[in-house]
Amino acid sequence: MARFVALLRGINVGGKHLIKMPALKAAFEGDGFENVSTYIQSGNVLFDTSGRGGAALADRIEAMLESTFEIPLVVVVRSRAQLRAVVDRAPEGFGSAPGRYLYDVVFLKEPLTAKTAIKSLSMKEGVDEAYSATGVLYLRRLSAKAVQSRLNRIASLPIYKNMTIRNWNTTTKLLQLLES
Repeated sequence: MARFVALLRGINVGGKHLIKMPALKAAFEGDGFENVSTYIQSGNVLFDTSGRGGAALADRIEAMLESTFEIPLVVVVRSRAQLRAVVDRAPEGFGSAPGRYLYDVVFLKEPLTAKTAIKSLSMKEGVDEAYSATGVLYLRRLSAKAVQSRLNRIASLPIYKNMTIRNWNTTTKLLQLLES
């Protein structure tokens, strides 16, 4: 059995695509996943499966969720090792000044690559910074000027359909949960 996290995009945000966590957990269990748990209401599901990860697992989960909840959702799946690499590859000091910066990790769904995604971003000098690594972007915005950030417009980009975003605290907590 391998441990994974499924990151669902766009549930329970702004009163749209409402899914209660017990129902989400039950859907995963009903599809044969084991040791299922959820973390916060934004669509983070931890589970074990004997199957392989990757695009096929994400596609399976998307199909199951659409069938169960009648909502088309984007799902990005990461293994424990992959999420460990996301945290370990973060730029030096990323997440270390939460009073000064807002930190987010953008998890990319294949076929979108970090190289393509970062080229699509528009950043405001002195406010926004973005870094890329395999399968993710790391975004940092100056808190005092967050309203000026151009990264806040990411949801309006065509590439948004192939990503989901988690703040740094959630990302590191998910890793902690996967490893416990």
